[in-house]
Amino acid sequence: MFTGIVEELGEITAVEQLPNAARLTVRGPVVTSDAKHGDSIAVSGVCLTVVEVSAQEFTVDVVQETLERSRLAKIAPGDRVNLERATAVGDRLGGHIMQGHVDGTGVFLSRDANGLTRFSLPSHLARYVVEKGSIAVDGISLTVAGVTNDEFTVALIPTTLELTTLGHAEPGDLVNLEVDVVAKYVEKLAMPHLSGPAAHNGVRAEEDA
Repeated sequence: MFTGIVEELGEITAVEQLPNAARLTVRGPVVTSDAKHGDSIAVSGVCLTVVEVSAQEFTVDVVQETLERSRLAKIAPGDRVNLERATAVGDRLGGHIMQGHVDGTGVFLSRDANGLTRFSLPSHLARYVVEKGSIAVDGISLTVAGVTNDEFTVALIPTTLELTTLGHAEPGDLVNLEVDVVAKYVEKLAMPHLSGPAAHNGVRAEEDA
């Protein structure tokens, strides 16, 4: 479990292609300070299990399912990544509850001088995103400022731009998206009690996802 409060900006130092997987080596002095084999660390919003720890680096394996759903398939040595250790019981919940299970990717579209930032929104995720709700972008807990059927906006403060990958993002860059899991549970629980086009559209959209 994570809260979307990035602890440090890490760097990919090596990528090894494996059969139906990839092995990443990540530099992160803060998150490796107490890391051990089997720990969970979110790498730009993707919950990954530590395989090895050496000095200020850790290694993780990324399975094909994760590569297909996230931007890690295109990661390369030298790329920056947001890092967060799993939340300990009793810690403050500074952001929102996140699983580190990426639902898909969006595209960084633009940012104005005031930090208002636009991202594309995949159609199968749009129904889970609401104004003033929470969304995780590259593992960062953010509040939705506005949303349409195909994009959403967030307001980024200078600290977020300074300490995360979003401060280095360029238009066209992919970002990992995780929507609020509570919305998905509510939809599934409510679906048997709905009827008409809305219910059928929801079922089709869920099957397409």
